[in-house]
This record gives sequence, C-alpha cells and structure tokens, in this order.
Amino acid sequence: MRKTIIIALIALVLVVAISFFIFNQSTTIVKVYVSTTTSLYETGLLDYLTSKFTQKYPGVNITFLVVGSGEALERAERGDACVTLVHAPSLEVKYLINNTIYNHTIFAYNYFIIVGPGTDPANVSRAGNTVEAFRRIYEAAERGLTVFISRGDKSGTNVKELQLWNLTGVNPSGKNWYKNCGCGMSNALIMANELNGYTLSDISTFLKLKKNGQIPYLEVLFQNSSELINIYSAYLSSKCSGEELKYGRLFIEFLASSEGQNYISTYGLQEYGKPLFNPVDGKEQELADIWSALSRS
Repeated sequence: MRKTIIIALIALVLVVAISFFIFNQSTTIVKVYVSTTTSLYETGLLDYLTSKFTQKYPGVNITFLVVGSGEALERAERGDACVTLVHAPSLEVKYLINNTIYNHTIFAYNYFIIVGPGTDPANVSRAGNTVEAFRRIYEAAERGLTVFISRGDKSGTNVKELQLWNLTGVNPSGKNWYKNCGCGMSNALIMANELNGYTLSDISTFLKLKKNGQIPYLEVLFQNSSELINIYSAYLSSKCSGEELKYGRLFIEFLASSEGQNYISTYGLQEYGKPLFNPVDGKEQELADIWSALSRS
C-alpha cells in the first residue's frame, strides 16, 4: 500500500513538472531588437506592422531602437540589434562589404522633399533640379533671407542632404545660417517651421506633422521622382543567433511578403489621402538597381 502511494506521488510530481515545463515553454517571450530609422517609427508604420506580425507570432516581442540610419547600422554591427531598418545605401554597402549585416531586403520606398516657408524666399519652387534648389537656398541664406536646418545625425536623410550639398559645389558647413540640430526628422521640421527655414525631409514624416498642425508654415517646395527617391532596406546582424535570429528573419520575410506589402501600400491612405510609403511589389529589380547606384554615390 505504502509503495503504491509513493509511486502515485512520484507520478503526480512528474505530471506537474512536465505540465509546468510545457506551460513555461508556451509562454516564453522571444525579444527581437530592431534598430530603425526615425521616419519608419515616428509615422507609426512600424507599430502597425508589428501588431499584424505578433498576431501571427504572439510569443514575440519586437523592441525598436529608434535612431538615425548611421547609428542603426552601428548597433547592428555591435550586436545590439538583430534586425536593422535603414535608408542610406552609401552607408549600408560598407557594412555589407564588412559582412556585419546580410540578407538585404528592400521592403518600401518613398521620396525626399525640400520643404520651407510658403513665401519661399529662395525661390526653390522654381528650380529645375535638386542641385539648383540647394544652390538657391545657399545664395538666399548668404543674403540673410533664410536658414537651413540639417539633422546632423548620420541618418539616411542627413547623408542624402550632404551628398546634395557636395553636388552643388558649395560648402555650407560653418555658416551661421546652417543649423546643425543633431536631431530626428520631426524636431528638424519643427525647427525649420519656427525659424522660417528650409530642410530636407522624407515625405512621410512631413505629411504626419503637417496633418497634426505642428508645422503650419512649411510647404513642399520641391520634389521629383528620380533624384530624391528614398529606399528602405532591412538586414540581419551577423551577431544575431538563436531564437532572436529565427524571428528576426521571419519579421523581415513578413515585411516583404504580399501580406506585409499590402499593409504598407495602404498605410496612411485614409488619414492623409495617400499612403506614406510605397510597396516594392513588381519593382524589386528596378529598386535594386537604383539602390546599387545610390550605394556608389
């Protein structure tokens, strides 16, 4: 009798232990760190996409590290982030060559725009191309008519801005009117609005702040579809491993999937009258070629 009771108790303990193990396994949360450029996060796109992704994978917690593209890549290189989402091809290619990131996946694009006061003291709206637009800003600022706000944070937008200044053949660095804020896109736009100045912005962040009434004096003064295309790419960090790598890869696959692309194509449409980002469906090779050209600039 006593032996039977002992066997029963041992069996009960085993059942409880196994049940606890199964429960613990099923409730384990896998945290995936994603370093990302500010425009994807501040527009709300990433929170929206993450909510859809975690419906499919409820045991995953996507944690965003919101910085400029330069720092986002650095964090991936150090292993602080498993996934990085960036828009600076000329920076990205250096990390690809060093094999610190891999699995390049283009998942969205939109455009940079030049914004400034509605009065447009630099006559940017009359420029024939982007280089002329920047040269007009330089000349007007030298006459004391305006200022230019630079993010100065090694972000994709900042990298693009510096490339454009280089193409003009003039150097604004050190000028009193060249305001280096070392800030994100939203703060740069707000500063330009307050100082009656110009800045380079991604169109998505501009539309969000304009809609919210935060930048009432700024207008889009120059845009085109060739010189100012803005391509967003996802990568895996070479230092990521285990379950974080598994779900980091799945997150990137979700972004590029037909489901993820559909969410991207409609995000912002109802609120802003047009989507804030464009999907890459059907344009994969075209965008890859453009990215390649931009990576060499």
